[in-house]
Amino acid sequence: MHISAGFDSGNIQVLKADSCDDIQLAIHKDHQSDFYQWFHFRLHGERDQQYVMKITNAGGAAYAPKGWEGYQAVASYDRQTWFRVPTEFDGQNLTIRHFHEEPVCYYAYFAPYSWERHQDLIAGSQQSLDCTPVHLGETLDGREMTMLVVGDEAAAKRKIWVIARQHPGETMAEWFMEGFIGRLLDDEDGVARALLNDNVFYLVPNMNPDGSVRGHLRTNAVGVNLNREWQNPSMAQSPEVFLVRKAMEEKGLDLCLDVHGDEGLPYNFLAGSEGTPSFNDDLKAAQDSFKEALLSVTPEFQTQYGYDIDAPGEANMTVCTNWVAERFGALAYTLEMPFKDNADLPDADYGWSPSRAQQLGEDVLTALWRHLK
Repeated sequence: MHISAGFDSGNIQVLKADSCDDIQLAIHKDHQSDFYQWFHFRLHGERDQQYVMKITNAGGAAYAPKGWEGYQAVASYDRQTWFRVPTEFDGQNLTIRHFHEEPVCYYAYFAPYSWERHQDLIAGSQQSLDCTPVHLGETLDGREMTMLVVGDEAAAKRKIWVIARQHPGETMAEWFMEGFIGRLLDDEDGVARALLNDNVFYLVPNMNPDGSVRGHLRTNAVGVNLNREWQNPSMAQSPEVFLVRKAMEEKGLDLCLDVHGDEGLPYNFLAGSEGTPSFNDDLKAAQDSFKEALLSVTPEFQTQYGYDIDAPGEANMTVCTNWVAERFGALAYTLEMPFKDNADLPDADYGWSPSRAQQLGEDVLTALWRHLK
């Protein structure tokens, strides 16, 4: 038996692996940070064998205990299809039990979205005449920050921004972007064509390349939470936000979606900018319009569960959605998806999955079209 994590987004420490029924593991913290919860590792064992893996420091993870309640880990034999496996949390240990049908199996907090796949997404997108990749700059580890510009940058067109994966462990955000981009670039899709008649899209599929490759949950290469950097980013600590914010200032912005995953809530939901100083009736009407549009196009979305709404003037202005709404006077939303399952439409085999995140990305285009027409 051999357990390893020496690959893109890998994260695990092996404490004990002498017996298949008593494997003890621990999750590494994000570099220069106390955040941890993302795990991704490979177990090379035997076919037709039960393995019991105990993550012994789960009780101290960033979103414990709520993040582990009702949670089931994902596993894959081929790194393409990720299914849920029996998982339980006792307050300190997260125990994964799985009967191997093949010798080698991968386990993760959610289905990984690799840096290689990200590069494929960028390269494939440029095959469309409507899409131009733009190099914004580099991260602290020297990786590319790439923005996709989709549509004609005519001054009269609305400028729609969609960014994702500020928190690198929230891989469902980039699966969402894959679905969103794929449909937007389909020149036979009527919704996409109608949107591109009147709008230009600025898309950043991965806001945190370094944290993604390093196997972080929430931070970049130097332990900085990017979604607390929007008021005063720097090239020394948060170049990812600095570069994207600079592009927003140069290009302009009329609407922004910031795509995330939520560790605790088993639902898809939106979080708006109600607590910003200049929030007004017009922004409330815009928020309500988009929310109703999304409700009308997919049962995967709901409005009963979500974050508490900030009191007037009490928003955290270092957060992307709040900073954008205040700076541009524009509709800005944080879109959250679950690490667990959508409790409104549960799927015992796969839970919330890459394919469902991709489909939600496609459905958001319809919601945008209804909201903007």
